[in-house]
Amino acid sequence: MTNTTPGSVAAAAPKSLLARFVGIITSPRETFQSVVAHPRWLGMLLLTTVIAAVGTAAPMMTEAGRQAALDRQVKQMESFGFQVNEEMYARMQQGMGRAPYTTAISILLISPIIAVIIAGIFFLVFNAALGGDATFRQLFSVIVHAGVISAAAQFFIAPLNLIRGSMESATNLGVLLPMLEEGSFLARLLGMVDLFVLWWVLVLAIGLGVLYRRRTQPIAFSLLGVYAVIAICVAAIMSRLGGTH
Repeated sequence: MTNTTPGSVAAAAPKSLLARFVGIITSPRETFQSVVAHPRWLGMLLLTTVIAAVGTAAPMMTEAGRQAALDRQVKQMESFGFQVNEEMYARMQQGMGRAPYTTAISILLISPIIAVIIAGIFFLVFNAALGGDATFRQLFSVIVHAGVISAAAQFFIAPLNLIRGSMESATNLGVLLPMLEEGSFLARLLGMVDLFVLWWVLVLAIGLGVLYRRRTQPIAFSLLGVYAVIAICVAAIMSRLGGTH
């Protein structure tokens, strides 16, 4: 892929909030050129965070959704070797009535912090280590706009979870291979590879390429490599601590 020239970024016209949201999905490179030239992030951060909070919490408004969320919590704890006894389960079950609200509030509070942390890491890598000249505001705007993919995922995942009465991801590779032994390393590994996360990584790579005037492909491969290492390590820990069922 070719580099983005400084002139093409500087000449990019500003886009409205809705145009940027749609553009990240349909034409990310052109949209990121506008984002870099006009780094406005607050409106997009509010929009994507609210969508993520509502989409995640909505299935928990039903009894089936709350039970599914509880089952998922128990399963996650057991996958790391924790044993949930009847007393612990009863306490967790009592707290599920507040789950939709606590979940939404947690996402509203934590998502901006995570975005700042991710932006800080990339600022150290691309600016401090690789000599990039982008401002933190530009980089943070790119990170926030890449979050459109995570927000857009809710339009697919939230209705599906409401219908299924389940909080388990329906977009990871493990769903495609249900014949794998539950709790095995391969099952856990594929369960961590989510199609929307892969899409987010590729879109983020495009945004970083536009911002730092670098080829997208090496950035994408590097990000996917980090994602793969994290997934392998977590899957190995979970399969060792949780064992197979």
